[in-house]
Amino acid sequence: MTLPTEAVERFKECLESAIRADEIEPTAMCLSTVSEAGGVSSRMVLLKDWDESGFVFYTNLESNKGRQLDANAEAALVFHWKTLEQQVRIEGQAVPVSDEEADAYFASRARGSQLGAWASDQSRPMSGRAELLKRVA
Repeated sequence: MTLPTEAVERFKECLESAIRADEIEPTAMCLSTVSEAGGVSSRMVLLKDWDESGFVFYTNLESNKGRQLDANAEAALVFHWKTLEQQVRIEGQAVPVSDEEADAYFASRARGSQLGAWASDQSRPMSGRAELLKRVA
């Protein structure tokens, strides 16, 4: 699906305004998915890219959001820019990026972030920091 040109241009204007207004995190967005029990599950993620084909964020496929999107691709995004008193809402189907695109993004992350991602079982509790440090080592 391709987004209407007007919608893409309007979003670009809003995001650029948020950046100029020094929003703390202008690319932060609330992502809502459907839980296994059928309820709504929401969390904050960062927009990494966007164009007429959609909005890109990354997740570990084994995380709660990854598993939820695999089971039900319906999702909603909300950007809220407090200083502008504006929000943008997006609803639709989440589609995975290509393996090559995901790998390129992962390779672009700081080494510490890569190690942390490898060492953690996303959305699963750990006994504490010592367990994380052991896994990283």
